[in-house]
Amino acid sequence: MKIIVLMGSPNRKGSTSILVDYFKKGAQEAGHSVEVIDVCHADIHPCIGCVKCGYEGPCVQKDDVEQIRKKLLASDMVVFATPLYYYGMSAQLKTVVDRFCAYNSSLNSRHLKSALLTVAWNADDWTFDALEAHYKTLVRYIRFRDCGMVLGYGCGTPGMTKSSRYPQDAYQLGRNL
Repeated sequence: MKIIVLMGSPNRKGSTSILVDYFKKGAQEAGHSVEVIDVCHADIHPCIGCVKCGYEGPCVQKDDVEQIRKKLLASDMVVFATPLYYYGMSAQLKTVVDRFCAYNSSLNSRHLKSALLTVAWNADDWTFDALEAHYKTLVRYIRFRDCGMVLGYGCGTPGMTKSSRYPQDAYQLGRNL
């Protein structure tokens, strides 16, 4: 299986990247190919709502979204990786998701598998409610097939994350695909 990870953390050595590294290792050990796309350091602009794409492209904006589109449409799975920022995904990842509208029909017809990897400083039981609801809505709307979520409660620093169970959970998610 070909897996694309949309890495939505601007911190390349942060807690989110730890989960991504463990997920990738598990998935590769299971025989899958994994490509991580750093959406935070790519040239990506917000959707301008012009609908010139007709929801099937091409987008009038000429940025790195076209490369992401090609890779997603050639893959079998997409993994959303993000720190929790004010109870949602990072703005950089949300910008990429908003741009899905330029190839909505093609993305819908792929029935990709999907997963969510996320971390937060907060450890309250409601911490991930809004992000989890958003992810589940994306899964339903775009007809993804959810393969699981790793919700890293209390992972405010890389040290906290490394000493938690969540890197192993991410590894197992990748390994069991």
